[in-house]
Amino acid sequence: MIALIVISFVFSALAVLVVMRRARKHARRYAADMPQRFHKGHVPRLGGAGVFVGTGLAWLSAGWFGDPFNVGWPATASGLVLLCIAPAVLSGITEDVTQRVPVRYRLALTIGSALLLCWVLGLGVYRTGFALVDGWMRAAPFLAVLLAVVAIGGLPHAFNIIDGYNGLAGTVAVLVCLAISHVALQVGDRQLAAMVICLFGATLGFLMWNYPSGKIFAGDGGAYVWGMVIAVACVSLVQRHPTVSPWFPMLLLIYPVWETVFSIYRKVARGQSPGMADALHFHQLIFRRIVRVAFSDDEARQLLARNNRTSPYLWMFAALSVVPAVLFWNNTLVLMGCTALFVATYVTAYLMIVRFKVPRWLRP
Repeated sequence: MIALIVISFVFSALAVLVVMRRARKHARRYAADMPQRFHKGHVPRLGGAGVFVGTGLAWLSAGWFGDPFNVGWPATASGLVLLCIAPAVLSGITEDVTQRVPVRYRLALTIGSALLLCWVLGLGVYRTGFALVDGWMRAAPFLAVLLAVVAIGGLPHAFNIIDGYNGLAGTVAVLVCLAISHVALQVGDRQLAAMVICLFGATLGFLMWNYPSGKIFAGDGGAYVWGMVIAVACVSLVQRHPTVSPWFPMLLLIYPVWETVFSIYRKVARGQSPGMADALHFHQLIFRRIVRVAFSDDEARQLLARNNRTSPYLWMFAALSVVPAVLFWNNTLVLMGCTALFVATYVTAYLMIVRFKVPRWLRP
């Protein structure tokens, strides 16, 4: 497994370096007045291409020349998964380059990739933790497949929403990958562990250039790689192993998932389109109202310093779900309770920040 981490890390870091050197021109197309822009200068948003390359080459390496890493994942199988994911990832990379791919088209392509994955891998969400619903899934398997398609096609956009500051979404992906690999190894599934371990190494290769220097961003392509791979791993883990609670991935990913659900709710409540970008996400409020102002004569350096100081707040917040998910991965009732507690904590914290009632120990 360590060898796979090294392979994915090296290929990803090198690919990101090449992209960073060669793709400066496209960054100028990213308008300075975008609401989600919190940096100065023209920074490439193609880091996701490097993550995809690093992950893919490590996957293929795991199956070349037999089974050199003892993970039981032939190169033909991993290559097929890569081909299924490619349409979604390429749509994100195209958006990063052109800024002209509408949200509905990207959503359609992520759903299309999810359909391919469910068909090729035979995926479905047959367990939810509720006996009545599980009975429906067994009686009508297409419902289980539909739920899997929604999960796999939707998570990439959830990661895209939380990808706002240097190291934020990337570190959340790292934590999630480590959690999934831990549980996969607990139940003896080395193949799934290898899948996310390769993504873990590739993400580290990207983070080397992204945090804290902010030399390149993951972009939509990076978010789509993280979302697709992690969603497939979660659905497969629960489907293959009855001992793993279906609420393990729910609690593990509740931060990006609830950020998405809550964002849709507040936009609809205000009469806005859910696809419209704004600057009212939780991490953006943390940046504007909690993170201390960095003193610097250079505005770009000041903005970079504040950007970097925002992410650790969200890393700790994400850990509130990742840690209990790892500790209680086979206990559905505890996982349900922790999920509800996280949602309540998120809503309470969001309202406190919006109403300027942040606790004194968190104030700048």
